[in-house]
Amino acid sequence: MTTTPITRPRTGTLAYQVPLRLDRRGAPDRYLLRNVGDEPLRGLSFSLLGAGLMRATAPLLLAPGQEVRLGIRGATLPLTAVLVVRWFRPNGDEYLWRVSF
Repeated sequence: MTTTPITRPRTGTLAYQVPLRLDRRGAPDRYLLRNVGDEPLRGLSFSLLGAGLMRATAPLLLAPGQEVRLGIRGATLPLTAVLVVRWFRPNGDEYLWRVSF
C-alpha cells in the first residue's frame, strides 16, 4: 500500500534573511549597523518612532562589510521607541526592519 502526502513539500527560494546586524555595545547613545550580507543595500534610511532623538541622514549605499554609526538618544528608548531601517536590494525590492532597543 502506498501513501500519498496530503501536501507537497515546498520548493523554491528560502525567506530573505535580514543582512544587517545592530551592535548595541555603545548604547545608550551610539549604535553600529553593519551589512553582513553579500549584496549592497541602496537607499538605506532610518526612522525613529517614539520618544527619542536621532540625527537625520540622507539615504545611504552600504556595501557588504561596511557599517554606519547611529547616534540615538532617549531616556526611555527600550520602553517608548522603535528604530525602523529601510533599504532596497539590487533587484529593487524594498525592505523594512523594525528594531527594538
